[in-house]
Amino acid sequence: MTSNDEYVIQVLVERGFLTHDQVDAAAKSMKAENETTLDVLVSGGTIGEDEVLGTVADQFGLKYCHVNADAISPEVVKAIPADIAKKYGVVPVVADEDSITVALSDPMGYDAIDSLRYVLHGLDVQAVIAPRAEVAAAMSKLYSEDENADVQTRGEDEVQSGDGADDDSAVVKLANLIITTAIKMKASDIHIEPMEKEFRVRYRIDGALRKMDSPPKRLQGAIISRIKIMSKMKISEKRIPQDGRIQINVGGKDLDLRVSSVPTNHGESIVMRILDKTNLSLGLPQLGFLTDDQATFERLIKLPDGVVLVTGPTGSGKTTTLYACLGQINTPDKKLITVEDPVEYQMSGINQVQVNKDVGLDFSAALRSILRQAPNIVMIGEIRDSETADIAMEAALTGHLVFSTLHTNDAPSAVTRLLDIGVKPFLVASALRAAMAQRLVRAICEKCKESYTPTERELKMLGTMSKTVPERMYHGAGCDKCGRSGYKGRKGIFEIFKVDDTIQRLIFDHAPATLLRQRAREMGMRTLREDGMLKVASGMTSLQEVLRVTMGDAD
Repeated sequence: MTSNDEYVIQVLVERGFLTHDQVDAAAKSMKAENETTLDVLVSGGTIGEDEVLGTVADQFGLKYCHVNADAISPEVVKAIPADIAKKYGVVPVVADEDSITVALSDPMGYDAIDSLRYVLHGLDVQAVIAPRAEVAAAMSKLYSEDENADVQTRGEDEVQSGDGADDDSAVVKLANLIITTAIKMKASDIHIEPMEKEFRVRYRIDGALRKMDSPPKRLQGAIISRIKIMSKMKISEKRIPQDGRIQINVGGKDLDLRVSSVPTNHGESIVMRILDKTNLSLGLPQLGFLTDDQATFERLIKLPDGVVLVTGPTGSGKTTTLYACLGQINTPDKKLITVEDPVEYQMSGINQVQVNKDVGLDFSAALRSILRQAPNIVMIGEIRDSETADIAMEAALTGHLVFSTLHTNDAPSAVTRLLDIGVKPFLVASALRAAMAQRLVRAICEKCKESYTPTERELKMLGTMSKTVPERMYHGAGCDKCGRSGYKGRKGIFEIFKVDDTIQRLIFDHAPATLLRQRAREMGMRTLREDGMLKVASGMTSLQEVLRVTMGDAD
């Protein structure tokens, strides 16, 4: 009777028009294959169609009325072509220059109304609910073939100008618009969040969430369902988290979207991570390295064996850095294998293994297997436990170059972290070649970049480093290009900790991170904040950005 009889029955029970016993009895008495429980309840006289449609219309804030074809003027009928009216199951009842009111029999047919707004070029379309038989009779009488041949032709043109039934749907177009707008704005994530009174959409741009115009709250379910269909999730399952993937081409560019759905108090929250494959072609200079650090890191990733770690918190660009490394050293004479959870980017020429814990394929199990494939270079998405770490270290000692990530605040702490999870000191000392900590800072928008003199407060926050601050620094004034934020894009700041003979001995002795850091500083290691300050001086980023991301780091 409607597009979602189960929901309608729930509303009728909650409002006291039906009992659970009546619903159960009707469900047991269904005979026809296409008959629903609601059909049985109405045909059996348990509840009338007027009560069903009136109650559900009220639930959606719509008006319930009766339709008389004789009372509808020919001018109103001409406002909607015949094929469009039949396609969406509506008949026009009132119209003027700017708006039109249509009658339909399905209170939950909001997709049809929004599609009409698109098809009718922005005309304000309002809906009323009427009995199915009256809508069908009015449509048959108002849109006879003889009287409306010219209208039907115009309707066909209208339909052919679109891309098919799905593309005519405003919900489909709105879901696509949310995604394509995010991509054009170079967002890294799309957050679609059902709140109590609004349906919020936010984009993460250059690391900061930015709220966008919210779709109507009543379209929440339809939009979420559409995204779940696109990402091949189960749309009927709303009780547990789900993961999916969308492949899309925007402006000739192939993109992957990693989609996560989590049930919340007010509906399912959707987050889409936009994986731009053009990031695979990023070279080390594009990541933000200064010349000397770039040369150091290039030497490290070309070593024949050993472990090279990239450290930092979630969202600091570790994976992008590792992919840039793999892209630089991926040559036909080398075999590269990765173990990832999940595989974020699909890279040509590289064997990529997806972790699948449901079948026992975790990092350690996958790593043991791929080492039998005789790779030259192995990339492990993350070292999370002692078993994975031990295998990685042993692989490095048997002639493999191993890349991986760790969650630590600075580079020397990578050693402490490995020891804490149970890796033996001699393994760490023998296998680890270097650890690099990194953070992402927003780059100043080149269009609105301007110089200024640092304030006393900023200098005070820098402490002893205030002596190294240049007299003139830069920030973004804000413009249309950067969305008034003053920033456009992001770059990395880095701290490279190399393991030499002295540090090896310190690791053997289980020395604390402070001693390791002290030795690294003696060797010339720049801290994250020092690297950031050099990039402030060059005008790449602002002092505020460097202070923000290094607030917990030592000078």
